[in-house]
Formats: sequence, C-alpha cells, structure tokens
Amino acid sequence: MMTMREMLEAVIAGTVNEDVIETAAHKLAQMDKENEARKNRMTEKKVAHIELANQVGALFGEEPLTASDIAAALGISVQKASSVARKAVELGLGTQVDVKVKGKGTQKGYVKA
Repeated sequence: MMTMREMLEAVIAGTVNEDVIETAAHKLAQMDKENEARKNRMTEKKVAHIELANQVGALFGEEPLTASDIAAALGISVQKASSVARKAVELGLGTQVDVKVKGKGTQKGYVKA
C-alpha cells in the first residue's frame, strides 16, 4: 500500500493504477469509520442539550408553548429554547404546531405528544 503522498502525486501525474485505487478505497473506508465514530460520540455538550430537551418536554401540555414561553420559563435565550424544543420533538416528547401570536404572526408552538 502506498502512502497518501505517493497516491496524491500519482493522481497529479495522471497515473491511476490498481495501487492508487486500492489506497484511495482504503483511505475512504478509514474516513467513513472515523466520521461514524465522531457522529455517535456523546460529548458533554450533547448530553447537556438532551437533558435540557427533557426539561422542555416536561413543560409541554395541551396549550402550545412558543420558544419565547420556554425561554422565559427556563431562563435561557429564545434561540436555545427553540433548539432544545426541536430536540424534544425529535426525542418524541412533543409535537410542533403553528400558533398565531398577536403582533408577531405565525410561530412554531410545541405541545405534548
């Protein structure tokens, strides 16, 4: 098997043979494996985001809550509230509905699933 440098030099020179193809296939398989491992790794930030999504899911009821309502209840930014509400829906804790808000038009609201 050739090194990455040798493979790239062969590609630049226009010499694509079995060794270059084999090395490229191996490198791609290696990249896919590393990307899959990184995607499935639970970082502290992801764990905290899921915990917050569970708290938001507990707030859901029959009346729709907007991101502004959730932000006020938890003392977080509206952007963060919107993000964790979407995560709560993804986790099956609620559903997303359209809500008409006076003076603001239609916004996304979240209710218990």
